[in-house]
Amino acid sequence: MRIAVTTPTGNVGRHVVAMLVRAGVRPLVLARDLERLDPEIRPVVDAIEVDQLDVEAVSAATSGVDALYWVDPPAASADPLDDYRSATASAVRAVEDNGIARVVFQSSVGAEKRHGAGEIDGLAGTEVALDATGADVTHLRCGYFFSNLELQLDQVRSGSLQVILPVDQPMAWVAPRDIAEVAVTRLLSTKWSGRHVQAVHGPEDLTWRRVAEVVSEATGRPLRVERIPDDAMRDGMLGAGMPDTLVDALMGMSTGLRDGFVAEQPRTVLGTTPTTLASWAYDVLRRQL
Repeated sequence: MRIAVTTPTGNVGRHVVAMLVRAGVRPLVLARDLERLDPEIRPVVDAIEVDQLDVEAVSAATSGVDALYWVDPPAASADPLDDYRSATASAVRAVEDNGIARVVFQSSVGAEKRHGAGEIDGLAGTEVALDATGADVTHLRCGYFFSNLELQLDQVRSGSLQVILPVDQPMAWVAPRDIAEVAVTRLLSTKWSGRHVQAVHGPEDLTWRRVAEVVSEATGRPLRVERIPDDAMRDGMLGAGMPDTLVDALMGMSTGLRDGFVAEQPRTVLGTTPTTLASWAYDVLRRQL
């Protein structure tokens, strides 16, 4: 089976590649910058440098592929949803041009809303478009990545996290490596077909207050969490030079998932994964502080 992996240097993709290699697979990796690939990985993969927003290039690169792990790349323009539309067009074109039979797509909790969840709306669009191709597709509806805390290192160092969600609202938190494990299991299994939605919810739902406590214990740094008004968060982003469209997309991922939002997939053994926030924070976050 020929398996292609996008974003092979990302928080999840690098684990996907390593797991496939350990399983005896030589994956095809599609990377925007091949220089970022781990030198130890290069000899055991086939690599093509390609921009995922380039429809023709992605189609050509995926010729002969049987299964595709697709991740919409991080938005790089002032209009994230436009970037998602471009990435979606590339994924659909690759599947249709090359008859790719199986796709595992890294989506998110909240994509089931289809509209009103900021940047997550872009993932919803990809889900809908991939469904329309007729390929066998599994959408991984992932919880909030532990690794997002690495984007808030300055706040962690200062001892105060600022959020706009209620600090006692529980939500799914998950380790990127656990997402990769589910993705690889789906890629290698031939026991499924059709359309599937697979929750990847981590080991337990956590509130922001509990997250602060866990990170404090794991890193040895006192940490508290503070809920600030939406306008204060927005003003801070605008003050940092972000355009309105980007601010709307980023804030929508929080504002769209509060006020009674309930994930479409309930927590079950199928979507519960093992890595705890405490172990991840001790192994990963502590070293960066």
